[in-house]
Amino acid sequence: MSQRIEKINQVIKKNINDILTQDLSLKEGVFVTIAKVDTTPDLRYTRIFVSVFPEADINYVLKTLQKEISKIQGKLNKKLYMKPLPKVEFKIDMTEIEADKIEKLLKEI
Repeated sequence: MSQRIEKINQVIKKNINDILTQDLSLKEGVFVTIAKVDTTPDLRYTRIFVSVFPEADINYVLKTLQKEISKIQGKLNKKLYMKPLPKVEFKIDMTEIEADKIEKLLKEI
């Protein structure tokens, strides 16, 4: 991955984090963390991987993010000074969930 893409990912991660904490209202006790940002080399798309706590609210958070995606995209576009502006897509980061499953399996052995 080029240094330019890495810097763009860092800028997008910071801006999306600010947007989510300031403008997204989730039900009490639900926490969303940006785990990773992956922007395509042509800068057309950026996938934002989020982890959700508690895991039981993953679907709720995904639906809320999809419902608010145009507002999030608009706020991000105003903060980015680049062209093209990447289209945002949210995904669930499964790393922690998979690690928990593996840890439980190892404990059973």
